[in-house]
Amino acid sequence: MIKSGAMFCPKCGQQNDNRAVYCQSCGHSFQIKPAPIDVASEPYAGFWVRFGAVLIDAIIVAAATGILTAITFGAGVILFFFGPWIYEAWMMSSEWQATVGKRALGIKVTGLDGGRISFARATGRHFAKYISLCLLFVGYIMAAFTARKQALHDLIAETLVVNQ
Repeated sequence: MIKSGAMFCPKCGQQNDNRAVYCQSCGHSFQIKPAPIDVASEPYAGFWVRFGAVLIDAIIVAAATGILTAITFGAGVILFFFGPWIYEAWMMSSEWQATVGKRALGIKVTGLDGGRISFARATGRHFAKYISLCLLFVGYIMAAFTARKQALHDLIAETLVVNQ
């Protein structure tokens, strides 16, 4: 006998109360997960706005590194190597999904599904930029010509840079 207001589990087919959050038989969640951002409907950030964000971030990182190096009488020079990586990976894997420069210009970094990227993916994206540097900036220039405005490091890390 089917109860009024009952629903069936899409995973196992068992009948459950319509107010159930999980299937009483298999434990499948009935909660509706929020849909990821439809990145196809958001315009991708172009080359020049991304270039502007890089300039802002370079000034921030250079100023912070210079100040810390001066305060520590040269011991902070190690930040010259680790500072840009930590700054970029931490900021892009945060809720902002952007560095200060990207946020100031209204852009953010997402995964291909439109979701937030992990610290590990942001780290990979950062170090993939060095490949673009070694290729005489061709990896960066690709962002002006690819359909989704992806630079080489975006293709490697499977990320998108979109307008907010």
